[in-house]
Amino acid sequence: EVQLVESGGGLVQPGGSLRLSCAASGFTVSNNAMKWVRQAPGKGLEWVSSINSAGSVTSYADFVKGRFTISKDNAKNTVYLQMNSLKPEDTAVYYCVRVGYDFRGQGTQVTVSS
Repeated sequence: EVQLVESGGGLVQPGGSLRLSCAASGFTVSNNAMKWVRQAPGKGLEWVSSINSAGSVTSYADFVKGRFTISKDNAKNTVYLQMNSLKPEDTAVYYCVRVGYDFRGQGTQVTVSS
């Protein structure tokens, strides 16, 4: 059974940092491109970042470029999103997604507020 379990969200002040984790099971992240998307209250899904199967190529939405870093740990079958310099507009539920598949985990809530 394919599962994606996101964790690491929480409440953080503007300028703070969080690291999100996405533990995958039922498939290997080393053989798949992965991405993070987010959904802010009252808005649709928004692409945040992607990483290729080899982990050698990453891409970012302009609004997170220079602040967020996506990575993979193949040994742990886990994908990460390091988020620095967080802004209130980053508040959303964050999901990891296996590229090419219409499946998401339960997501993890990130709230940036003073």
